[in-house]
Amino acid sequence: MTDAILFVCTGNLCRSPMAAAFMNERLRWAGVGDFSASSAGTWASEGAPLPPHTRAVLAERGLEVGDHRAHNVTEEDMAAVSLVLAMARNHVEVLQLDFPAYVDKVHLFSEFVGRRFDVPDPYGRSLAAYRQTADIIETVLEQGYERIMSYLAVQRDDP
Repeated sequence: MTDAILFVCTGNLCRSPMAAAFMNERLRWAGVGDFSASSAGTWASEGAPLPPHTRAVLAERGLEVGDHRAHNVTEEDMAAVSLVLAMARNHVEVLQLDFPAYVDKVHLFSEFVGRRFDVPDPYGRSLAAYRQTADIIETVLEQGYERIMSYLAVQRDDP
């Protein structure tokens, strides 16, 4: 297991790649080089490229995700990370059913700001919808960053 976070959404084309990009930027900004973030989907079309709107919204914020391709979450992904943050409650349920050995590390993303809500999926919608989703993800990450890092620190210290 590494000091890594896996963000999970449905297709690994919008929410989870955005969240991983925002988190990696936040970690770079904070100088936390021993942590990283990645993303996967519960029902991804393996190898599919990001929609143009995802790239556009990230570019507007000075971020890019290189040649990201959609990826279905695997047992190896789950084993390799300290924390799995799901974008919606149904993702939590799928992950807990499909990977029962890792149930303790699966959490709803919004829980880290003391709430329980699903981040809306902008897939196939307008650029404005993608921007709105990115704003929600950025806000949750900023407000929940310290709690996320505290959780990771506890996991690191737990024998």
